[in-house]
Amino acid sequence: MSEESKANQPQNPHMNSEADAHQKMVRGSAWMTAGSLFSRVLGAVYIIPWVAWLGSNYAQGNALFAKGYNIYSFFLLVAIGGIPSAISKQVSEYNAQNEYGVGQRLFKRGLLLTTAMGIVAGCILWFGAKPIGFIFGGSDPNMIPVLRALAIALVIIPSMSLTRGFFQGYQQMAPSAVSQFVEQVFRVVYLLGATYFIMRVQRGDWVNAITQSTFAAFIGAAASFLLLGWYYYRQRPELNRLAAQSNAKLVIPVWQLFKDIIIQAIPFIVIDTATTVFNLFDQATFQPIMQHAFHMKVSVINTLYALFAFNSNKLVMIIVSLAAAIAITVVPLLSESLAAHNLRQIRKQLEDALILFLFIMIPGSLGMAAVAYPLNTLFYGYDELGSLILQIASFTAILLGLFTVVTGLMQGLSRNKDVIRYYLIGLVVKLVVQVPCVIFLSAAGPLVATAIGMAVASMLVLYDLEVNFGVRYAKLLPKVNRILIYSIFTYLAATLVVHGLNLVLNEQSKLQAMIILILAVAAGGVVYGYFALKSHLADLMIGSRAAGLRRKLRIK
Repeated sequence: MSEESKANQPQNPHMNSEADAHQKMVRGSAWMTAGSLFSRVLGAVYIIPWVAWLGSNYAQGNALFAKGYNIYSFFLLVAIGGIPSAISKQVSEYNAQNEYGVGQRLFKRGLLLTTAMGIVAGCILWFGAKPIGFIFGGSDPNMIPVLRALAIALVIIPSMSLTRGFFQGYQQMAPSAVSQFVEQVFRVVYLLGATYFIMRVQRGDWVNAITQSTFAAFIGAAASFLLLGWYYYRQRPELNRLAAQSNAKLVIPVWQLFKDIIIQAIPFIVIDTATTVFNLFDQATFQPIMQHAFHMKVSVINTLYALFAFNSNKLVMIIVSLAAAIAITVVPLLSESLAAHNLRQIRKQLEDALILFLFIMIPGSLGMAAVAYPLNTLFYGYDELGSLILQIASFTAILLGLFTVVTGLMQGLSRNKDVIRYYLIGLVVKLVVQVPCVIFLSAAGPLVATAIGMAVASMLVLYDLEVNFGVRYAKLLPKVNRILIYSIFTYLAATLVVHGLNLVLNEQSKLQAMIILILAVAAGGVVYGYFALKSHLADLMIGSRAAGLRRKLRIK
């Protein structure tokens, strides 16, 4: 049986040894990391031709795209209502009790709920596009067609996301990962095809191109949903077998299932919308603050807004998505351990998740900061300020990723009220520091304000995990120090390559910037890979394969 086939088989959740749990986490993280990474990379690479076809209108187009997507993301998360994560958590808990049938009934009832919520949210965004656009779009009439194009996707995405959550409840990450990638492929193909046709063939309007680019979200979602349906159909015999051999001691009425879904989903709504709420706050306040403090024109402010809300965000989210992949993977595992009252295993899973996060996030963020200038040139053209913003965003991404992971851990442990309280404290901090940060740091201000707010929330969560679950940060410190040191070496290696090649190449040229970028990333990757293998840190991610790599590369 192939590795993918094994990963796609429903897993028996009654194996609670630490080794099995760690293997599940590593395998799940690998699938989700791969899916998130490939989809995010593809979602960033399309920008190169997209920006070129938009021509001189690309900065205004990026700002319009970012504003529309921020509003859409908020509606989407409310429409999904945290239900996929809640379903994943509940299905895992029922499976741990050998009540597979209840979990499958929960999924089917959840599909009805998400379909209804998607239709309602889509109608609200469609018919409310004008007032919503006025509030968050600075009275830009171009927001209306963009929001209506995105409203169509709202109808289908909640049910698609629910199906992903169901598979995750069985610790099956492959369907989610593959469907993410397929969704992005279809979205990007339609987006690029429509943009090329409108801008280069028809010589049309850039606003129409942005509208079709946002409608591509529906195309991608439809393709992903069809693939997930195929996964479900293929696994029905095994799912039916598991349901037939269940204990069948739990008899839960339909209304109770709906109630459980909604109660479990509310905390996920609040936390899942956290980053989007921060972004919407930036969207609503950045223009007024800049106009009041610096008396800038709206077009100039939109250009600055695009630098941090679209340009740098697209690239930085590639790394942050890896952190999200870890959080998604560990939630059902923690739920299993919590249902079994296995405090020792909970503590081990929490510590493993934090180290896995740092192993990926710190070198990724520092590496992106090191190559920020050629990276920004390759995607958007040479821009001194844009490159600096990307560099700052790369550093702040560590705190965004940390917030994503630790809030996911808290939700897996059913610490919902506490994590909401910590998030709200972080949001208040963001509100307090927003104005001074924007005044003193301009376009970098919102990034720094968000990082400060999320840092406060994350520290509160980490303290909670130490007090209530005995996470031993002192024990993790040697590994954290090694990751930090190796990441600094990675940063220095990539930086030296960038500066060295700038002596003979011109990073203001896209082609030459790409050469610099490839060589710098390769140098940084080799340095981090060598130290990670030599110190055995790589074993956390790839398990026994690390030993084989050490033998092949003759690393002792």
